[in-house]
Amino acid sequence: MKNTVLVTGGAGYIGSHVVRQLGAAGYDVVVYDNCSTGSSTSVLHGKLVIGDLADSERLYQVFAKHEFSAVLHFAASLVVPESVIYPLDYYANNTRNTLNLLRCCSVMGVNQFIFSSTAAVYGESDASPVTESNPTQPINPYGRSKLMSEWLIRDYGISSSLRYVILRYFNVAGAEPGGRLGPMSPNATHLIKVACDAALKRKPEVRIYGSDFSTPDGTGIRDYIHVEDLATAHLDALYYLEEGGESQILNCGYGQGYSVRQVIERVKAVSGVDFPVVSAPRRPGDPACVVACADKIRKVLGWQAKHNDLDKIIHTTIAWEMQRDGLMPRQVLYV
Repeated sequence: MKNTVLVTGGAGYIGSHVVRQLGAAGYDVVVYDNCSTGSSTSVLHGKLVIGDLADSERLYQVFAKHEFSAVLHFAASLVVPESVIYPLDYYANNTRNTLNLLRCCSVMGVNQFIFSSTAAVYGESDASPVTESNPTQPINPYGRSKLMSEWLIRDYGISSSLRYVILRYFNVAGAEPGGRLGPMSPNATHLIKVACDAALKRKPEVRIYGSDFSTPDGTGIRDYIHVEDLATAHLDALYYLEEGGESQILNCGYGQGYSVRQVIERVKAVSGVDFPVVSAPRRPGDPACVVACADKIRKVLGWQAKHNDLDKIIHTTIAWEMQRDGLMPRQVLYV
């Protein structure tokens, strides 16, 4: 058995995929999650502790009971329009709770930290693709709460022995090819999930929020990364820190952008269903185009994408959702 690691938010969509890969790699895992958006059934390895990061006393108890070599921090609120409506909740859950976690690391001597950040820290960048050295100018409370968390980690790293890897996610989608894990939230706002729901007749239509962006077809452009490739990036980051690597900030994406209209058309093609699409006003805080430059993560971590295929991402999502509806047995979703 390898080292023991703490995974906050490990019952959630991305965290659960990482926990599964950690288990397969031989790590002893403790998941700390309040299960407000995650599910205990998604924790396929290790021990689940139900708790909130705002509960410092319970968090310290968990640290005291286990000798963690590293912390992987996923727990957060992440819906951009919601952050505009409830900014204080986002600063509390994302920024303050990261501070609580770092205080525990400080007291208990944990000096390896992997943080789930976001491309939202870049805001409306003039560069495409975006590199890690581009200015961080978030345009919504979600992005600002995550950037503030990054500042906390970086400042604490300067003053201590903490070494960290901050991973800035672009748009995460897809499901585990073995059919065991996938998105669970019934209120998901991610385009691919929403479009797949429409293809399965769960939703009457798909709305395009903004068709007047300064992009070729007027709709927003995003870089979509398969959740399994993203999970692998976390294990690569952990190996890197275990080998003594210096602190890093790294983009997680493929460097390929697709517009909202392009994604919708691919979901229709893969599913074989022509569902209604309607136009709606822009949502507050949505940038026009966000595409990653992922050269640094490949160079620093040796990360290699294995699922860089939009149709594959869509296929695994649809198959996962059909499986949840009982329309197909659990199986390997895509080879």
